[in-house]
Formats: sequence, C-alpha cells, structure tokens
Amino acid sequence: MKLMKMVTVTLFALATAPAFAQVTVENAWARATAPGAKVAAGYMVIRNAGAADRLVGASSPAAERVEMHVTQRDGDVSRMRQVLAYEVKDSFELKPGGAHLMFVNIKAPFTEGQKIPVVLKFEKGGEMKTEFHVGRITAGSHGHHKGH
Repeated sequence: MKLMKMVTVTLFALATAPAFAQVTVENAWARATAPGAKVAAGYMVIRNAGAADRLVGASSPAAERVEMHVTQRDGDVSRMRQVLAYEVKDSFELKPGGAHLMFVNIKAPFTEGQKIPVVLKFEKGGEMKTEFHVGRITAGSHGHHKGH
C-alpha cells in the first residue's frame, strides 16, 4: 500500500512538473535606487518551451506591491501604463524603455549587489520564485554585469 501511494504521489509530481520546467527566467535584474526612492524597475527574459502562458502578477517582500508596466512612445513623449498580463509564447523580454516590473513603495533602497526575491505568477504555470540581482544605478540594458 505504501508503494502504491508513493507511486501515485510521484506520478502526480511528474504530471505537474512540466509547467514549471518549461518556463525559465534569465538575467533578472534591477538598478540600484537613490536614497528615498519609492519605486524601482525590474527586468528579465522569460523563456517558455511549452504552451503559451501569461505572466499575470508578481510579488516581493521588498515592496508593498509589484506592478506590470509597459512604456509606449507617442512621438517624443514616453508614457508608462500598467497592464494586467504579459503574453509569454517562446520568450518575452522585460527591458528598459519597454515592459518592466515596477516595485512600488519599496521598503528600503535597492543597493548594488543585493538580491531581491520575487514570486512570478503565471496563469497556467502557477508561481515561480526567482531573484533579481541589483546592479549600479547607471546600469544599462543588461544589468550590472553579464552572467545574471
């Protein structure tokens, strides 16, 4: 009986594992923030080797809330707006000047070298834990250095 229960639990785990294994996060990073800043932006590449999914939310103990935003250009003016989800087919890149996570009411300044824990919430794949590596306040589109 114990063997049958163990086999059932193992089969259930294997059946639910592919949703998580098919979505991966690469190069998750954020810029360091100035003292007194209330918001910070986060960037990453989401890769999806399975069926299309949607990132529908995120949370972090480092901020009161985490919102999903896109930046749209209208001539010489850039406007940021909140969105409800990001479609993730093969890959989706969150980058400066485009889609990004907005950490709202951060609890402390983000400092270079810090790791910010984040839980990403996917419509089909469920929750995934990741860390955002904090780079220099002047970090470019690839974070503080290669390899993260």
